[in-house]
Amino acid sequence: MIAYRAMLDVSRELAWRVSRLLEAERRRRGTRKNSRALTCFRQAVLGLRWFRQDADVTALGRDHGVSRATAYRYVDEVIDVLADLAPDLHNALEKAKADGSAYVILDGKIFSTDRCGEKTTSVKGKQIDLWYSGKAHEHGGNVQALSGPDGFPLWAADVEPGSTHDLTAAREHVLGALYRASSHLDLPTLAHGGYDGAGIGVHTPIKQPADDQILHVGNRTYNALLRGLRRIGERGFAILTGRWRTLHHITASPGKIGNITKAALVLTHLEHGRLK
Repeated sequence: MIAYRAMLDVSRELAWRVSRLLEAERRRRGTRKNSRALTCFRQAVLGLRWFRQDADVTALGRDHGVSRATAYRYVDEVIDVLADLAPDLHNALEKAKADGSAYVILDGKIFSTDRCGEKTTSVKGKQIDLWYSGKAHEHGGNVQALSGPDGFPLWAADVEPGSTHDLTAAREHVLGALYRASSHLDLPTLAHGGYDGAGIGVHTPIKQPADDQILHVGNRTYNALLRGLRRIGERGFAILTGRWRTLHHITASPGKIGNITKAALVLTHLEHGRLK
């Protein structure tokens, strides 16, 4: 084998922050001192390499002098301690209002994963792959998220199978809180046409009338303004996937996609000084 030096393009401060979280978790578990193969800092570096470089876990274990099984366990621990810090939905909405946001943006994304054989029955009564998304034409998990007016990601939901429609996933995880934000915080939500019928406070484009009728100019203007503002919200997922490459294609169990996305969100908040 050929040895070589490499640089990890994250700040040392971020690695220390993750290291302190791991140290606190080891204390909570009652882990004896010097009983682990890696220090908290080295484990943090291993985890950050997995997020940033989408590095193969077996190769990570070899690089850090631990077994494949230990490397997988250490990566899972990093994911869990970070995901535990993910913003609560109600707190995220209240903070957005306190920070002066006039609205939040709701969007969903299918995070690509390996092919899954689990089946379910569709609304038409047919057997389909539970984790296959007809929208994305691939297997993956559906994660709903909120972004601020500037497109910065604020909150992410637990994962739903890829066959789940955005509106169905939103009803399960976020719409109740958005109704409260609209009525109590005067904080509306902007969303794309897939969320049509979401309910009070969730603004979606007005649909084109049937029979080739033309929308009124006022409605067309409304749609243009809403789409222009909402389009920035797509930057939220772009920030996460652009920075943390492991989100490009997740080879772990699809049930872990939610925690992995939340962990990436926390890393992003730490890098931008959104978490103290």
